[in-house]
Amino acid sequence: MKRIAEAVLVQLALAGSATPALAADAPAQLTAKTDEPRAYGYQVGDLITRSTTVWVPAGLQLDTASLPTAGRQGHTFELRRVVWQPLPATPFASAPQSAHQLLLQYQVFLSPPAVRTLELPPITLRFTGTPRAQDLRIDAWPMTVAPLVPVEVSARTGLGEMQPDAAPPLLNTQPATTRLTLYAAAATLLAAALAHIYGVMPWLARRQRPFAQAWRTLKKLPAQDTPHTQRAAMQALHQALNQSAGTVLFEHSVDSFVAAQPRFAPLRNELLQFFQHSRRSFFAPTADASGAGTAASGEEDTAARHKEDTAARREEGTAARHEEDTAARREEDTAARRGEDTAALSTAALVALGRRCRNAERGTA
Repeated sequence: MKRIAEAVLVQLALAGSATPALAADAPAQLTAKTDEPRAYGYQVGDLITRSTTVWVPAGLQLDTASLPTAGRQGHTFELRRVVWQPLPATPFASAPQSAHQLLLQYQVFLSPPAVRTLELPPITLRFTGTPRAQDLRIDAWPMTVAPLVPVEVSARTGLGEMQPDAAPPLLNTQPATTRLTLYAAAATLLAAALAHIYGVMPWLARRQRPFAQAWRTLKKLPAQDTPHTQRAAMQALHQALNQSAGTVLFEHSVDSFVAAQPRFAPLRNELLQFFQHSRRSFFAPTADASGAGTAASGEEDTAARHKEDTAARREEGTAARHEEDTAARREEDTAARRGEDTAALSTAALVALGRRCRNAERGTA
């Protein structure tokens, strides 16, 4: 009996020592723990996050193709985010294995007319490696989705199914209106100033030019060609010529005047003819005077020319020029007395000369 008991004990000991060896040879299994969200209180548009911690034995790794794909999950959910990330090792972790976290974020896309129970879809993860490939299933999770508004609404005032749109809030436009008014006033003043500078002032300056004023006077003269109208036309032209030259202008000064203001150069001969006609009109003897009277008038004309020469000498300040001008005047007087004068100018011709002088003053043909 003693020997039988010893044999049984030896077999039990051998069996006890073989069990841990078999357990050690068995492959390690995948384990997971899911932190489920709450199962109620959701409406359309809400976000739901599902977190699962997976312990992966050494030698296995996740087949990323088995992870769910972001996008619509039927007509109820949309998978917005999928994250697979390792977790830091803990001092109490059993080796050899590693911990990973799977984060899934869903958004509710269904708005049921009444409270409805839905399920987050199940997931199967596949791991490949040694000693063999394994699958891990994460079961579905039920949850309830409520409607945004109840089907039956109280019939009390203000609680009906269709409510009018809320009136938009009124904005204070007074500051903007004030600024726009000030801007408009400033723009108006600036426009008026520019119009005055570039429009009114040049127009006024053109109207104040000597021949522009003379032209307004010439246009008002009567159409009849009388000595009175001729004298008025010549006086207007003389005044314009004197203002343009800045001094009293005589026939002998026409060349210097044209040289100083070349725009009147095309009118040189007409101006000389005008001065000759003016001298005869204002200083020549009358047609019905006697011979003695003619001689006397010639002497008066010579005296008048002498006065003009004296005035010219005072202006120019040279005795030599005075002598030349006096000689020229005497020759002109002699030619006039001999009947060598040019033809007289009519009132219409004087008006036409005034128009051409005005155009030359403006710089137009």
